[in-house]
This record gives sequence, structure tokens and C-alpha cells, in this order.
Amino acid sequence: MCGIVGMVGQGPVNQEIYDSLLLLQHRGQDSTGIATAEPSGVFHIAKARGQVREAFRTRDMRALMGNLGLGHVRYATKGTAGNEEEAQPFYVNAPYGIVLVHNGNLTNTRELTQELFTKDRRHLNTTSDTELLVNVLANELQASISGLDLDPEQIFQAVTRVHERVEGSYATIALIAGYGLLAFRDPFGIRPLILGARKTESGRYEWMVASESLVLENGDYDVVRDVAPGEAVFIDLDGALHTRQCVADPQLKPCSFEYVYLARPDSIMNGISVYEARLRMGERLADTIARYTPAGAIDVVMPIPDSARPAAMQVARKLGIEYREGFYKNRYVGRTFIMPGQAVRKKSVRQKLNAMSSEFKGKNVLLIDDSIVRGTTSKEIIQMARDAGAKSVTFASAAPPVRFPHVYGINMPSRHELVAHGRTIPEIAQELGADYIVYQEVEDLKAAILEGSDLDDLDLSCFDGRYVTGTVSEEYLAWVEGTQTS
Repeated sequence: MCGIVGMVGQGPVNQEIYDSLLLLQHRGQDSTGIATAEPSGVFHIAKARGQVREAFRTRDMRALMGNLGLGHVRYATKGTAGNEEEAQPFYVNAPYGIVLVHNGNLTNTRELTQELFTKDRRHLNTTSDTELLVNVLANELQASISGLDLDPEQIFQAVTRVHERVEGSYATIALIAGYGLLAFRDPFGIRPLILGARKTESGRYEWMVASESLVLENGDYDVVRDVAPGEAVFIDLDGALHTRQCVADPQLKPCSFEYVYLARPDSIMNGISVYEARLRMGERLADTIARYTPAGAIDVVMPIPDSARPAAMQVARKLGIEYREGFYKNRYVGRTFIMPGQAVRKKSVRQKLNAMSSEFKGKNVLLIDDSIVRGTTSKEIIQMARDAGAKSVTFASAAPPVRFPHVYGINMPSRHELVAHGRTIPEIAQELGADYIVYQEVEDLKAAILEGSDLDDLDLSCFDGRYVTGTVSEEYLAWVEGTQTS
């Protein structure tokens, strides 16, 4: 999971790309990068470790000239979080010059690495799958060129062949020097990508593509639509929009974890409001809590801020139990789930949250969180509630048990570090130190997200072990577990 944005403007785009990345900061904290392009084709690139506000200086922004641009905030799932060389965007100088960012995770990196060396004769300098992707795109563009100039037809031919070679999840934005901005989405639409337009006073259009709709709305863009699975969008230097479906059988199966945790609640993805989906998760979770929790075992409902708040409000409303805010959140600590390394995540929990004893003392508390993954955060929070004087602690997850690795862009490479793997629910409660643990049912989560939409399926692989691309084998999962750490 990363955050990406691209823009074709009528004037300098550097500041707007920067502002957009601030709005996407929740999607990645490891590193960030911006690239801009002048009409002549000259690229300007700045990237660094850390968050957006600390990564770019005034001198960096002044150097980012041009009316085309893209940006990225990184949450490492492939490669090394601390390696600045793996910060996006990635650049290749031929054909024409391409700068690319991507959100997702490729699942055939071993095969692509071998092909790029033995067939395409391309050198890779990192272990980042984004570097693989930009080189595959560059190679296919080179093969599509029939003359000196590049046209949309040749670009779409290249993207078609990229889809044929690449497996996994990828929402991608690229700048092609001297030509324009290209964006495309994997054939299953696993990771989000949304297109927006804004009419200037001169009557010309400016365009933006981004991971979440809130970025477009904040910039006064009209949301045109989601980029369809398998579709490519090309915007030339004059601001003309060209689109093409580049796969024969696209199927929209977006990642359910976007709605559970990753996305901001004020975004709309694939026509579904993230906030309303989380409210519906709470509605359905309340029924499960009532079914499995003894009567009178709960005095008060509290959310783990912030992403669990909508679900917690609906649980309290439906169960008729008082809703209270028992944890104060430090806004200056990042999201603990997307921090690299268990030790860092554990330390950051108590830096991020503080339990107010007046809300806990002598009460039977029901804590609602968006999900339980490794259990690191949950265990610390339950202990904090007990230390604050809670009489008993029931812990409920708005998502089902995470029992399988996530290979499409979320940092859950090993099933052995998942607290639900190989344990029953009572065993999980004992491991975390809770009196009771309640999980959302898989079908309830699916129904809560899809209700009222035109979608009929989701990627629920970390909950049910069904990998929607159909290309994830047990051998691949074993390789991921043996070679990658979180």
C-alpha cells in the first residue's frame, strides 16, 4: 500500500503535488518523492526518506519545474524500507525517458527479474518491484514504436503487453518525456486509482489521477470516475484525454482492506463510501457481539482511534450501550500498523495512545478496532485498559481473523506472525490478554462493503485465503515467507 498522484496542469504543478501527498500521508511514511516534467521533456526529481513535510525543502520545490508531475508516499512491501535508493519515483532514460510510481505488489518478480536480464538485457539496481515495472513498461514501449514519434495507440499496445507479463496488483502513474502522463490499473483493480478534471478560467482542462478521491475533491477537481481494471489513461501535453481497455476480461475485485483500514473515511473508492462501509461493518459486528458475548458483560463501548470510530459508534447505537472515548491519540505519531519492524510498532503504541483512567475504572469495557493482524498493538491496548482500571476487557474486530499472508500490497508476508494463524478464537483471547475476543464474519464484511454498489466481489485473501488473480501458489507463499520480513 502506497499513495500516488499525477497531474497534468496549465501551470506549475509542484505545490499541488506536494499538497496532495500530504493528504495521502496515511498511506505511507517510509519515504516520498516528486517528479515534474517540462514541455521540453526535462525531468526534475526529488525524493528522500521520511514523511512529506520533512523530506522536501524550499530549494527542492523551486527545482521541481514543469506542468506535469507525479508523487508518491511509500509503505514498503517489497524491498527494504530503510533503503533510500528504493524510494519512488523510478526513472529510465529510454525510450524517450520515463518516470514511474506505483501502488501495489507484483507477485512474479522472480520471473520478471530473470526475463529482464536474459531477454531484455536490462539492468536492475534495487530489489524494488517498481523498478521491475518501469523497465517492463519501457521495454514494451520500445517494442511498440514504429517511427520517431509516439502516439496513444502505441502506448496502449505497450500497456496491453505489460498486463500480459506482469502479475499481482498495480495502480501505476508514469510521465513520458515530451509526450504526457500515462496511468493504468491491474486487470482486477485491486489497488485504487481515480481520475479527476478541473476547468481553468481559459476554458482548458487540468487532470489529476490519485489513489483516493479526497485528493481530487481537495483540489476542486470533479471526480470523473475510477480508472477501470485493465484500463490505460493517457493525457497528452495539450490536455487531451485518451483511454483504452487493455485486457480482454477485466474483473473488478478491489482490496477489502482499503475499506477496513487503509483508506481515509472521507474517500469514495469504486463507488463505495469508505465511511459508510465502516458504519455498516459496525452494524453487522454488533449482531455478532450480541450473539457471542454474555448479557451484562459490557458497560461501555470505546473505539481504538481513528479508523475504528465509525464501526464503534454503530455498535454502541445498535446494542444500546453508552459510547465513550477512552483513548487519547497523539496526532504526531504515525500509523503503527504501517511502521516497519515489530519492535518499532510495539514501542509506538504507547507513544500514540494514552488511556484515561476516569473512563475505564471499574467498567466492563468493549474495545472496537478495525482489525487484528499481528496482535502487537491489540495486546498493548488491552493491557493499557487493564492498567487504567478496567474491570473486564472485551475486544472486537470490525474485520475477520487475518489468517493468510497478503501479497497484493499490504505488509503481511508471513502467516506465522499473524496472531490468528493456527489459533482458535479463545486461544487468541488468551494470547492477547482479553476476557473475550469477537471477530466480524467474512460474509458480513463482504456484505457491509458491497451493499448498495454494483460490485459483486472483493479481494478478501488475507481473511479467506482466496487470491483473486489466480496466480498465487503455495510455493510462492513459502518463498515470500522465507525471503521477506515485515
